[in-house]
Amino acid sequence: MRELVEYIAKSLVDTPDGVKVNEREEERAFIIEVSVAPDDMGKVIGKQGRIAKAIRTVVKAASAKSPKKYIVEIV
Repeated sequence: MRELVEYIAKSLVDTPDGVKVNEREEERAFIIEVSVAPDDMGKVIGKQGRIAKAIRTVVKAASAKSPKKYIVEIV
């Protein structure tokens, strides 16, 4: 899942080298934290958060059969 989010984020931004994706595990969920350069933050979030919501929807669909939930946070 981490690779999927990283691929999507790098495709959206102008400086793909500035994208960092970390994954950590908690009790009931995996949390994927996406960090991008300050200039590219708007491109990952989108107008009114539409792109961020779309990324979360793709991750939710891809992890439908997983026993744990995946949460995407843009930091």
